[in-house]
Amino acid sequence: MEKKKEVPIWEQYTLSVEEACVYFRIGENKLRKIINERPDADFILWNGSRVLIKRTLFEKFIDTLDSI
Repeated sequence: MEKKKEVPIWEQYTLSVEEACVYFRIGENKLRKIINERPDADFILWNGSRVLIKRTLFEKFIDTLDSI
């Protein structure tokens, strides 16, 4: 049986909400609030009802903020 290859979190194109919380050190409630306030933002990818965060675009979004 083949082993599944794990992609390091810093190389993934999209992150789950849980992964994004760990990577960006933002609480899950705060991240979900950001998502709910901007459901059509370019850093959000909807897979059905599941939300994914486009890592590099969210990094650029975070760079524009003074506080969260």
